[in-house]
Amino acid sequence: MGEIIVGTASWTDRTLLDSGWYPPTADTPEKRLAYYARQFPLVEVDATYYSPPAERTARLWVQRTPQDFTFNVKAFSMLTGHPTRVSALYKDLRPVTDKRTVYPGDVTAQAYEEVWSRFLGALDPLVEAGKLGALLFQFPPWFTIRRSNKDYLLEVQRRCDPVRPVFEFRHSSWFDGDNAEETLTFLRQHRLAYVCVDMPQGYRNSVPPVLAATADLAVVRFHGHSDKWTSTDIHEKFGYRYSERELRDWAPRLRELARNAEQTHVLLNNCYRDYAQTNARQLQDLLAA
Repeated sequence: MGEIIVGTASWTDRTLLDSGWYPPTADTPEKRLAYYARQFPLVEVDATYYSPPAERTARLWVQRTPQDFTFNVKAFSMLTGHPTRVSALYKDLRPVTDKRTVYPGDVTAQAYEEVWSRFLGALDPLVEAGKLGALLFQFPPWFTIRRSNKDYLLEVQRRCDPVRPVFEFRHSSWFDGDNAEETLTFLRQHRLAYVCVDMPQGYRNSVPPVLAATADLAVVRFHGHSDKWTSTDIHEKFGYRYSERELRDWAPRLRELARNAEQTHVLLNNCYRDYAQTNARQLQDLLAA
């Protein structure tokens, strides 16, 4: 069985800081990250979806964590086709527009290439230190199963090389009927890592909890089962605390998944107060047992 490492999708959320999970001595960003890294070997950086990172920030992450610590980084919204705030773009690349948000087609081809180049370049300190585990490409609900979108997965793989991209879908077409086998076969054929999800079902962006390893790295993200999944309040959307019974049921499934991968990353994304950290610790203990 391959190695399983567990972490959360945030260490700086405001409600986490208010929850008391951090000791009073962890009163600076540097001390909080160092404390987190003593609890878990893995973290996912989600802030990079909203604004591209600075190389200086990535260098600080390297300095503040142990040698064997791993960061997964979420791709900037423009790189996954989501609407992107104009104010989040690099200043010299912002289009002249009255719009608050733009899509890739709203910027010049040269500006789009620059976004890719600068985003990846800012992560060089993590790459050089061997601390960048994967780049998470979470696609929008309108990213359906079709040839052009499959081609884009391959384009992302080429652009990111040698960094590992991992792919999370938010449209059920990828797993409707025979499409499930088609999707997994395509990913395996090209050694593209699939992100398995546990999330509320019955919504437009719901994807079933299909567990499959399609490359040497497997990733599982736990989004919770909030009954307010459609809320625009991110804490209502992800404010779900898994019961120990739920996690106990997941442990053998994760071990089975890990039999087919060299390493498995398990991320708790139910980021409200200390829910993710508490559940990650529980799951870590269950897997160790």
